[in-house]
Amino acid sequence: MDKLDRQILSILEENSRISFAELANEVGLSKTPCWNRVKELQKKGVIEGFDTRLNSQLLGLHIKAMVSVVVNFAFYNDFEQAMTSHKNVLTCSAVTGDFDYVLTVIASDISTLDDVLRKELSSAPGVERFSTAIVTRTIKERSKLLDLV
Repeated sequence: MDKLDRQILSILEENSRISFAELANEVGLSKTPCWNRVKELQKKGVIEGFDTRLNSQLLGLHIKAMVSVVVNFAFYNDFEQAMTSHKNVLTCSAVTGDFDYVLTVIASDISTLDDVLRKELSSAPGVERFSTAIVTRTIKERSKLLDLV
């Protein structure tokens, strides 16, 4: 990855909806070579996708919680598969420390969150115990990854 690739990534990380013509102009290339570079970055897996971020509050999803989970190690594969397909689980990360996983769970209201935790998460494969913290506000949700490289 050269300086031009990094410049392309920086621009796309800021605005993934930019047209190839505008992107090419900003990095000093013509449209086709710029498009080829983006396609190559996608092929290599550097660019995983182009996402649309939705406002959860405006969609009626008012409760977000961080759930730390301890799972019986014999069931970790089944647990991970269950979390991957669970509609209320936004993220699932394997972690070190006192817990095995940290989940970000979203729900429309506290009653729905309670149902998800009591009826679904508690009976997920291998779950031994969990602890929940309700998010009161989000200070920062994303960072430009290229700034860290």
